[in-house]
Amino acid sequence: MSSGDPGTLRLAVTGAGGRMGREVIEAAADREGMSVVLAVNRSETEPVAGVAVDPASEFADRLAAVDPDVAVDFTGPASALAYADACADADVPLVTGTTGFSGDELAKLQEAASSVPVLKAANFSRGVAALRRAVREAVAALPGYDVEVTETHHNGKRDAPSGTANTILADVEDVREDLSPDGRVHGREGHAPREPGEIGVHARRAGDVTGEHEVLLADNHEVLELVHRAGDRGVFAAGALDAAGWLADREAGWYTFDDVIDGS
Repeated sequence: MSSGDPGTLRLAVTGAGGRMGREVIEAAADREGMSVVLAVNRSETEPVAGVAVDPASEFADRLAAVDPDVAVDFTGPASALAYADACADADVPLVTGTTGFSGDELAKLQEAASSVPVLKAANFSRGVAALRRAVREAVAALPGYDVEVTETHHNGKRDAPSGTANTILADVEDVREDLSPDGRVHGREGHAPREPGEIGVHARRAGDVTGEHEVLLADNHEVLELVHRAGDRGVFAAGALDAAGWLADREAGWYTFDDVIDGS
């Protein structure tokens, strides 16, 4: 760990004015052995849980000056890539929950992992991690069953389907050789009977829903539904802090939340 209290994990938090940035800072303030020593945001922001928020444009300079143990990022793809570059230059590990990356953007993010440890997850809920494992097992046990994935988020959610839903879809496709991204059908309208090889995908945006994900498998006169509902964003902040503590002393490389869950 960096200089300062040897028993304290020193964090940098990006997107401090956003929903998740605030949650992370507030959760760290309540967690023993963690301290937010740097917070930035693109727009002017009042202090969060007593932590002053600097302009995002100063992140690289402040990162070098403060030398935190790990950075936690929940922003957007373009911002996350800029923060990842700064972390790579400053030799600071990065945990990011940002979603919505294109293939090229994800490749650029992975480049940073050649210099520092980078942990990316679409969801930091331990319950979602358990859901994904259950989905893989269920899909393998029910070959040929129809699969539908539905996710619901608050009305300000930018990407659709959510990053978590896309991860679940990839899990299904990894298990089922007859299913692929080309078979994803986003909603249905008009005359649209189900075709072989399809996965139905439905994204709902309403109110202040924190996050819900449902996987439905149906055939042979039976239906299996696997559902996860997050009641508060604090569950994601807690997982991100768990990931930060786990990542801080790792070697450079690409990591996932499953690595944290498994303790590997």
